[in-house]
Amino acid sequence: MTNLLVLREQLKRFYGKYEVYITPALKFLLAFVSFAMINQTIGYMSALNSMAIVLILALLCSFLPMNLTVVLAAGVALAHLYAFSLECAVVALAVFLLMFILYFRFSPKDTVVVLLTPLFFILKIPYVVPIAMGLIGTPASAVSVACGVIVYYVIGYMSESASVLNTFDAEGAVEKFRYIIDGVLGNKTMLMVVAAFAVTIIVVYFIRRLSVDYAWTIAIITGALVDILILLFGDLMFNTNVSIVGLIFGSVISVLLIKVLEFFVFNVDYSRTEMVQFEDDEYYYYVKAVPKNTVATPEKRVKTIRVPDKAVNHPQKNAESRRTSK
Repeated sequence: MTNLLVLREQLKRFYGKYEVYITPALKFLLAFVSFAMINQTIGYMSALNSMAIVLILALLCSFLPMNLTVVLAAGVALAHLYAFSLECAVVALAVFLLMFILYFRFSPKDTVVVLLTPLFFILKIPYVVPIAMGLIGTPASAVSVACGVIVYYVIGYMSESASVLNTFDAEGAVEKFRYIIDGVLGNKTMLMVVAAFAVTIIVVYFIRRLSVDYAWTIAIITGALVDILILLFGDLMFNTNVSIVGLIFGSVISVLLIKVLEFFVFNVDYSRTEMVQFEDDEYYYYVKAVPKNTVATPEKRVKTIRVPDKAVNHPQKNAESRRTSK
């Protein structure tokens, strides 16, 4: 355990020292993966499918605020959908505008979540997102998580419905609009996941704020169970074909990843908890103090070993001494 604490402190010190380089590199990596995912899912515009374009856009995002990265990613997705179908682009634009209005109004600081949520869906562990945001975010973070979920399902639906949409003729624009809107609004799986993640965030948030011991651990386990129960209940009610094995396995993996997050963000020693009481002119205060697990990182010391002059072999001095003796 001590070695892990030392490693944590060293990582924090390393990040603090090189933050000016690490942060742009992480932003570049996230933007690159996001654009590559969009191109792979709905790569209808050949001009944007070039790896050079993706690298240029990701490099640009490494120096821009994260909110602009989200807007740029939405623009790339709309460009692909426009190349495929004008109706798809119009419906997606309306969804994105509504999403951005809610997002910038309630949780503009959770930009990373909007981009990470679709990526975790691809990795089959999206359940890590609501638990993590319940621990380090606020109930308003449910809006940003919902935006990420909507982006994933809308793009996925339009990609899967490409073969059906191609069957509509040029005069069937109204029917195509109706088909797309019904598919987006009638996606019961998307609505169920949004509701489950929102409830999970709120439950985890209120439990981790309790003053009981191991509140974060209780919140993590409870959040995972609540998420599983809601998704299973929704599957029974709406027949959403949720994979029970994938749900349980993904939730277990998510809990393990969240424990790693807890180690770096909230690592405390409950065995040394103290109850503090003090007062002022108006109130009595009863405070529960839980110390953090910290350890001093070992400092590297370089010792300079000096050799006495008598012990050093000087060729010139030795030659002069031999000539003098002669």
